[in-house]
Amino acid sequence: MYTPPLYFQKAHHTNLYLSLSLSPKLKSMATIAKSGIWVLVVVVGLMVSPSESQTCSSLNVTNKIFSNCSALPYLGAYLHWTYNASNSTLSIAFTAKPPQADGWVAWAINPTSTKMSGSQALLAYKSNGTPTVNKYNISTYALASPVTKLSYEVSDLSSVESNGAITIFAKWKLPDKTVTINQVWQVGPVMNGSPGIHAKANDNLKSGQALQLAGSGGPTSPTASPAPGPGNSVPGSSPAPSNGSTPQSSTSRIIVGFNMGLLFSFVSVASLMGL
Repeated sequence: MYTPPLYFQKAHHTNLYLSLSLSPKLKSMATIAKSGIWVLVVVVGLMVSPSESQTCSSLNVTNKIFSNCSALPYLGAYLHWTYNASNSTLSIAFTAKPPQADGWVAWAINPTSTKMSGSQALLAYKSNGTPTVNKYNISTYALASPVTKLSYEVSDLSSVESNGAITIFAKWKLPDKTVTINQVWQVGPVMNGSPGIHAKANDNLKSGQALQLAGSGGPTSPTASPAPGPGNSVPGSSPAPSNGSTPQSSTSRIIVGFNMGLLFSFVSVASLMGL
């Protein structure tokens, strides 16, 4: 009967000892690794929120066509718009999600600044389950009752709700040769059936900027000044205008791409390990 050399026997016993003594530790490490990988998969998946994954091109504005779209830098809002310089009309579709299911969203033009006070606003919220849009002359930070007429002529007014977001449609008649307007947008709660005061968070207080209309729809005047209210002049200068896109929209796309890349990598590693 063949007997293996002594060093083979020792090596066999040593390997068996190591296998038996290290197996529980290895199993524990494998379990931790599995748990860690799937935790990372879940975390990265959560990082890609619906607001980040949404872009101007993915928004559904009920098949209406607009020349431009701005991903506004605050409150996750978007503005589709077309400016017709020949008759100084601005058609808009403003989309935002209210802070609560029955909250309100608003978009406005301010003749003198990018602040809320003095804005000529369109505000929409769901009433009896259907979005309703009204006109507001914002003279103070407390919302008054709706009005029938603004400083600007507004027509084709309507609103729709989709996936928790409300879109306001409207056509504004601006003064001749307008090339820049001050836009203000906002979201807030509805209390006792009426629009309540919005939050004082940083995004709420910064939700205003100039919108450059020049070059977006035919020949325009080269003088870039904010659109005045009828019969009013505009003192001072306006903030740097937006011409239809913002740096934040590009940043969001980069973040989403990075997060999706991480997610794909983790899933690939998990698959290779047979997890």
